[in-house]
Amino acid sequence: MPAQLSAKEAAVSPIQNIETPNCHPPHPVDMGHVQPLQGQVITTEKAQRMAEFFSLLGDTNRLRIVSLLAIAELCVCDIAVALDMSESAVSHQLRTLRAIRLVSYHKRGRKVFYRLQDRHVLDLYRSVAEHLDEGEE
Repeated sequence: MPAQLSAKEAAVSPIQNIETPNCHPPHPVDMGHVQPLQGQVITTEKAQRMAEFFSLLGDTNRLRIVSLLAIAELCVCDIAVALDMSESAVSHQLRTLRAIRLVSYHKRGRKVFYRLQDRHVLDLYRSVAEHLDEGEE
């Protein structure tokens, strides 16, 4: 026969061993408050695209490249030297960043220069960096 858990033990997540929030005492849901929210939540498809975007951005080397491009427009060789990476590795990471439309490029003579795609990307980078810096103060 399985052991009976107390209410407190049942509220503890076995994975993280933390208490999960519960409404005490249970109450009826205020549908007038919840229904407007349902129309504002992002779709599953958009959530999936955003998750893939953040997953691809969740790489140390890609973020270091973005941090450089937040400062200046650079060619692959400049980025490689600044980050002590091979040009091949930088090119590979830039291909991924181009695929998720974070960076764009243009040619000047025989050189290709990369920059952040647009202001949104720069704002995203700066917002996250600022958020992380707040925790260090």
